[in-house]
Amino acid sequence: MIERSLFTPEHDAFRDAFRRFMDKEIAPFHAAWEDQGYVDRAVWRKAGDNGFLCMTMPEAYGGAGADKLYSVVQMEELARGGFTGLGYGLHSEIVAPYILHYGTEAQKQNYLPRLASGEMIGAIAMSEPAAGSDLQGIKATALQQPDGSYLLNGSKTFITNGWHADLVIVVAKTHPAAGAKGTSLLLVERGMAGFEVGKRLKKLGLKAQDTSELFFNDVHVPAAHLLGGAAQENKGFVCLMEQLPWERLQIAITAVASAQAAIDWTLAYVKDRQVFGQPVASFQNTRYTLAALQTEVQVARVFVDKCIELVIGGQLDTATASMAKYWCSDLQCKVMDECVQLFGGYGYMWDYPITRAYADARVQRIYGGTNEIMKEVISRAMGLTGK
Repeated sequence: MIERSLFTPEHDAFRDAFRRFMDKEIAPFHAAWEDQGYVDRAVWRKAGDNGFLCMTMPEAYGGAGADKLYSVVQMEELARGGFTGLGYGLHSEIVAPYILHYGTEAQKQNYLPRLASGEMIGAIAMSEPAAGSDLQGIKATALQQPDGSYLLNGSKTFITNGWHADLVIVVAKTHPAAGAKGTSLLLVERGMAGFEVGKRLKKLGLKAQDTSELFFNDVHVPAAHLLGGAAQENKGFVCLMEQLPWERLQIAITAVASAQAAIDWTLAYVKDRQVFGQPVASFQNTRYTLAALQTEVQVARVFVDKCIELVIGGQLDTATASMAKYWCSDLQCKVMDECVQLFGGYGYMWDYPITRAYADARVQRIYGGTNEIMKEVISRAMGLTGK
């Protein structure tokens, strides 16, 4: 295998420390969290106490000023363990960066330390019942009132961390007639009158992730809660487009880590499982299948590692991130399907991690922009346009 060159000994030490945290605070409880449909809130505060949230935020705002590779390590380890209930990545590497990059100084000081400590759990509300990958089609509105506040109305769905969320970045139209150019981002806190958390959604996979519906009925959002203040009004769509490449690369990172974990579980299983008096691993079909899968995952990992280098250098473009997202998530689903087959009947049993990983993988091709949309983005970057 090609040795990875991204990580320093400090990153490796962090990986060991986070694995110990997972072994103690996550692994013993994740199955129970899947049954109840959400992780215990205490695991967020424990992560904050150990410095595992918002690590890349500046120290002045409660973070560690760490490079993104520390977050990459955390994403890989959670994916490797199949701990899909923890929305740490979205909280630390999507919600917090929006506030850091676009927020006012007062917003940064108010929210980032509380996100870093786990006192607040963050979510971002983009998708709506009739608008998912097409962010230009959102219907939620936030109309400015005579006192300068915004009256927010609309509903959001499929919101990661939605059940626990104390702070939600809501994508809404502040000037509906302007289309995408009239989009803004608002900071909505739990407890604001008219903001209601709907039911937790029952999903095919990610059963411990508290994915929820959110409803906004005449929510009066103070002007100070417009992300970035008046200077950022109607610029929300640009902010979304700037941050989506990193979000999509995160999906690719977890896809490759999950696929490798599946191969490792399957390799151990086929060496032990006997069929017709010999290990399943001794059959040519098994050996060739795993050899082909390992080759493809190795290719994916090299590509994703290069993309990580690019994002750290501020050079990851939208088309390349879209390639990583769609190709790696497609590969993840392929690997899971082939590995389930090699497990035979046990591959269909929920007690086995490969079964849960198979169910968890499917959504990777949908959220963050469907893979069909990713191909559209790539084709447009190539100068190809449809009707």
